[in-house]
Amino acid sequence: MILVLATALAISCGDNKKEEKTEVKIGTQIEEAAPAQTTDDKVAEITITGNDQMKFDKSEIRVKAGQKVKLTLKHVGKMDKSVMGHNWSLLTQNADMATVGQASALAADTDYIPADMKDKFIAHTKMLGGGESDTIEFDAPAPGTYTFMCTFPGHYALMQGKFIVE
Repeated sequence: MILVLATALAISCGDNKKEEKTEVKIGTQIEEAAPAQTTDDKVAEITITGNDQMKFDKSEIRVKAGQKVKLTLKHVGKMDKSVMGHNWSLLTQNADMATVGQASALAADTDYIPADMKDKFIAHTKMLGGGESDTIEFDAPAPGTYTFMCTFPGHYALMQGKFIVE
């Protein structure tokens, strides 16, 4: 009887160890926390993806003030840009994301970058459809926290993040 209980206890403990090991692996595989890939102190090379579920794969990007930023947006979805277009837009610190997002929805003629709000953008990619990519280069602004977003109608609610300049 004692042997049966000891065996049952050993088996159940072994299963718990496997579950703990799995939980640790899941917790350590977070892509959003990955820093920008930097080739040197002068250039930060960043790749960010957008998908058909209206999500960027990064919610935070960190660079150094004055650093050259080479950012590539890849639309990894399959839908056309007329129904699920994505861009990556970096706003100035004084820009209100909701105001820019609402105005962008009415700016189809200018690729959803409102002509009367160009002063609210530091940089932006072109609007992309599934399978497309675009690379832009710009100098990182002054230290602070900035907002990045997709300006396709309604996407800013989910497709946004923080661009932190140190």
